[in-house]
Amino acid sequence: MTATRDLTRNQSLVLGALEHADGPLSAYTILDRLRDAGFRAPLQVYRALDKLTEFGLVHRLESLNAFVACAHGHDHGHAHAHGIVAFAICDTCGKVDEFSDDEVTSRLNGWARDAGFRASKTTIELRGECAGCLAAA
Repeated sequence: MTATRDLTRNQSLVLGALEHADGPLSAYTILDRLRDAGFRAPLQVYRALDKLTEFGLVHRLESLNAFVACAHGHDHGHAHAHGIVAFAICDTCGKVDEFSDDEVTSRLNGWARDAGFRASKTTIELRGECAGCLAAA
């Protein structure tokens, strides 16, 4: 696991932008927020995002083409190791909840094993309305 103190300057800045965001951010939004810190090209952001995703510190939300900091954060400077991560995305307010469920992980891994399938990536996204938006309706 990678300690956050081992991140490059660009990786730390991108992670900080995501950790302080109110919701998911696109790479171009991150670029705009970090221009004053010297970011000039999308490639700087994408390289940092690729490494942060590899380290398990950032997740890409496929349906939004955006990124969020891992909700499980850092434990003493290290990313958490967890099973398959799922996201509940509110279509009304944009809130994203990250969760992991051992039973879902077990079922998906079991299916893959039984089917002779080796998954390289698993993304689960639930889209709908959060409890707060449902209550306000």
